Amino acid sequence: MGNVGRGIVGGLVATAVMSALMLMKAAMGVLPQLDVIAMLAGMMGVSAVIAWVVHFMIGGIWGALFALGYGVIPGGGAVVKGMLVGVGAWLLMMVAVMPMAGAGFFGMQLGVMAPVMTLVLHIIFGAVMGLVYDKVGRTA
Repeated sequence: MGNVGRGIVGGLVATAVMSALMLMKAAMGVLPQLDVIAMLAGMMGVSAVIAWVVHFMIGGIWGALFALGYGVIPGGGAVVKGMLVGVGAWLLMMVAVMPMAGAGFFGMQLGVMAPVMTLVLHIIFGAVMGLVYDKVGRTA
């Protein structure tokens, strides 16, 4: 498997982990107004099922971008590089996606915890993506 394939696998696995955490957050009633899938569905005018598919596609795309840019991303290893990419993805979400979804710049209309929670989720996403990318490379 090539580097881009490894990146896509890493992005998809990381998206699955992040999605599981999002579902647990929702089940616990933590920050219920932050529902990324509902936001995506509303922005695109599609069902939640399609929004989930798009959510995973976005994760795969981030994984491919991670693989393509791996050599120029600063950091001492795949996990750190992945975390930096995760922070970049979060920043893009805060300044572009959240305002388009009607949640305001940095999602502040959802409360101060929205950017904090999404930052933590994106750092976890990046760490998992980097770890999987690295492990797939070692076993292939």
